[in-house]
Amino acid sequence: MNSESTDKNEIHTSLIRRAGYIALFGNLALGGAKIALAKLSGSLAVLGDGIDSLTDVAIALMTLIVSTVISRPSDREHPWGHGRAETTATMALSFVIFFAGTQLALSSVGQLVKHSYKTEVSIAAIAAAALSIGGKAILAVTQYRLGKKSGSAMIQANAQNMKSDIVMSGGVLLGIGAARLFRCPALDPVTALLVSVWVIKNAIAIFSDTNTELMDGNTDRGIYKRLFDAAFSVTGVSHPHRARIRKIASYWDIDLDIEVDADMSVSSAHEIACEVEAAVRKAIPDVYDIMVHVEPAGSNDENEQFGLDENDVRVDSHREW
Repeated sequence: MNSESTDKNEIHTSLIRRAGYIALFGNLALGGAKIALAKLSGSLAVLGDGIDSLTDVAIALMTLIVSTVISRPSDREHPWGHGRAETTATMALSFVIFFAGTQLALSSVGQLVKHSYKTEVSIAAIAAAALSIGGKAILAVTQYRLGKKSGSAMIQANAQNMKSDIVMSGGVLLGIGAARLFRCPALDPVTALLVSVWVIKNAIAIFSDTNTELMDGNTDRGIYKRLFDAAFSVTGVSHPHRARIRKIASYWDIDLDIEVDADMSVSSAHEIACEVEAAVRKAIPDVYDIMVHVEPAGSNDENEQFGLDENDVRVDSHREW
């Protein structure tokens, strides 16, 4: 990585750490308060909300650990650096969220089947849900801003998780409020069950996005269009093809083949490749590395089975744009 990329990486790591500390102490305070009020009120829905906040504490600790790992420079075992630690942690985050949602679902179903819920909903449960909405709103806004500023998928996933927590706490407030208003305490575990479904849904969505990244997939065809446009902007370049773009944390790793005049000198071809690299870095921010392979015009190597060319992007543009 060049010096500019190194500076960006340091800023990226610093923002992740800041987000981690805010999430850690904020969720620790919220989780402790909600669990205390859940014990006081006997509300399963509030207890589930409190457990969710404690899982967010574990996530914040994971974030801080990851920020240390990704700040390490590349080495012989990790020539692309340690950025994928962030992706791995995001996937682990999806499992933590899924586990919390499943446990809450099982507890809710158990109370409904056994009729083991309390016969009256305490005002403390309503206070806990209201506290959760306010606290999570502050944390969600903070995580969203830091996630957008850093470009961190992990922080953005955590912001989405906290956004879901606001909806979840709103559902808890509505459910236990209705349970108290209509004197129907069974609404408490029913609300908890609905909350668990929401949590599980978010966990699956985070897992799906992260799995695509870990498999070097990329569903964004727009970035390929910018890549080809940048290549075509350089004089002497024809038929950019075999393009492959993968994400490493918040950075892009790019491979691209181009064709130049077959009679051109190696030195001239190299200069064109460097111009293509500069054009791509200008068109696509946060590029980690670019590999531009030069071929003689008209080579048409039939063994090149991987990667995209401008025709693939054009087909997708007619379908989606």
